[in-house]
Amino acid sequence: MNNIIIPVAVLGGLGIAFAALLSYASKVFHVAVNRKVEEVRNALPGANCGACGFPGCDGLAKAIALDGAPINKCPIGGQALIDALAVIMGQDAVESSKQVAVVLCQGTNERTGNKYDYEGIADCRSIAALQGGNKTCSYGCLGGGTCKDVCQFGAIQMIDGLAVIDKDKCTACLKCVEICPKQIIEMVPYEMESVVKCKSHDAGKVVRAACKVGCIGCKICEKQYPEGFKVENFLATAVYDPENVDIEALDNAIAKCPTKCIYPGLERKAEADRIKAAEKAAEEEKVG
Repeated sequence: MNNIIIPVAVLGGLGIAFAALLSYASKVFHVAVNRKVEEVRNALPGANCGACGFPGCDGLAKAIALDGAPINKCPIGGQALIDALAVIMGQDAVESSKQVAVVLCQGTNERTGNKYDYEGIADCRSIAALQGGNKTCSYGCLGGGTCKDVCQFGAIQMIDGLAVIDKDKCTACLKCVEICPKQIIEMVPYEMESVVKCKSHDAGKVVRAACKVGCIGCKICEKQYPEGFKVENFLATAVYDPENVDIEALDNAIAKCPTKCIYPGLERKAEADRIKAAEKAAEEEKVG
């Protein structure tokens, strides 16, 4: 009997000793939680995406509450979060300018060709490592879906070999911008509907051979709307202020673009329909 009682008693005594030791240690090494840090942290969305430049929401909460970091550093929360943080920090609210990611390419499988048939890992970085990618346009979307894989918010769909971003789901976390090996994903103001969806700096003849909707640097858009478009190195860029835009001049530039590379020069509604169709197909696949 003693062979059972003694070990049990020893283990019980050790348990009590360790419990007392842990209780003492928790009091000695206790780190007081700053109430303001906790309030800021509770207000943040909890995505921990790192787009604010700090190590997750905990890092941003400490930076705002203790180090005076700007209350508009979180790109996900929007104006509602800024207003809430202003109350917590006793500051005046600042206006948030919502930015969204856009893929500056419209080169679907239908609109551009392939230099070779790629059979390998569906990752744009791996595809780009092989002769710069398999697409005839060396600047365009590779269609590997790496940006979609890193998007935590379901804002990106792969449609006919092209990444398409739903701006209403985009939280400006920058993950897709950072991972794209072709650097064709950029941030634009949410209100900016029309952009040149092309990044090619090749001469017009080369572009026409590679893609049906690439910018050929013809400068027609710049002539139609000098304050709205600039053409440099064979590529047009939309530079107009979306809050102070000449709609008539913009519409003329879009209508007269010979390759229809100015979005929505092609088909805004059709793209929205393709996004919905892709989302529906994904849902049906999950159910099935």
